[in-house]
Amino acid sequence: MPVPCQLVALLVLSVTGGESPPSRFQDAHIHMGTKFQIIVYANDEATANRAFAGAFQRIADLDRLLSDYQPDSVVSQLSAASPTQQVVDDDVFKVLARAQEVSRLTDGAFDVTVGPLTKLWRRARRQKQLPDPELLAAARHATGFALLKLSRETRGVSLTRADMRLDLGGIAKGYAADEALKTMQSLGVTRALVNAGGDIVAGDPPPGQPGWRVGVAPLDAQQPPSRILTIQNAAVATSGDAWQFVELNGKRFSHIIDPQSGLGLTDRSSVTVIAPDGTTADALASALSVMGVAQGLSLIDQLPDVEAIMVTVADGRAASHSSSFSHSDLMSESTAPASKLPSRPPR
Repeated sequence: MPVPCQLVALLVLSVTGGESPPSRFQDAHIHMGTKFQIIVYANDEATANRAFAGAFQRIADLDRLLSDYQPDSVVSQLSAASPTQQVVDDDVFKVLARAQEVSRLTDGAFDVTVGPLTKLWRRARRQKQLPDPELLAAARHATGFALLKLSRETRGVSLTRADMRLDLGGIAKGYAADEALKTMQSLGVTRALVNAGGDIVAGDPPPGQPGWRVGVAPLDAQQPPSRILTIQNAAVATSGDAWQFVELNGKRFSHIIDPQSGLGLTDRSSVTVIAPDGTTADALASALSVMGVAQGLSLIDQLPDVEAIMVTVADGRAASHSSSFSHSDLMSESTAPASKLPSRPPR
């Protein structure tokens, strides 16, 4: 989604597998306000191009459904009609249903109804001034995942309060990356990786390699990654404020909003989540940024096949905190240095 709650802090370090087939191909398009880069290994260029065409078409279709920037998208139409009750297509319902599951799991730290607050803070970043207190109070009144009602039987979506606004920025990119990979797999291309502006979804590894190497960048976006994860058939997503923040009245506010306070986060952090799919990794990375280290890692340790790395700043020093890292089937890690590829921050 445009203005996602995610940071481009993950860097794909693709390993070429020599000159023997299958060969490495890559392509990139702009969707959801960021660059989607896809790397595949295929027997020939025609096969790779079919995979690219299918994957990017799927992403474009989801952009038209899920974007809160496009006034004619399903999400925008739902928001414009609030309070409303409508039947939506399968993709929109799946994303909203998964979002609500994560909201309940995180006690509202993740919340796709933060759209009214997102709109205020976008304006605050443009105008370089804090939101008006009355407008902030009104936006908070229209925010809360309990105000969003779903019916699985009918695929019905209800926005139960006036002026509600959905913002799927913390989950839509991960879902789109998942769907792009599934599309390529259905076309026979399984050795593939989708980099959705830093949200990484990986399929089978490159030929002769144990997995795809993904570098996790530190808090400073200009520094090289200090940890390298090797993943296959898994996803990695990072949330943080290295790219998107605003300084107001001497205080730094992140673009990541605490749904309860209605304010941008002021504690600097970078949260990386490794999960079986991009939808889960994307949403949990946003949630853990709000929850903080103790509560966030306590949650992660209760979830099967999910790991997390949280980097925070205290007294001017960065500190790294990790979950158990017991899921070796998802990935392995090293601290070997790696060079950084150019990346583009999300819009």
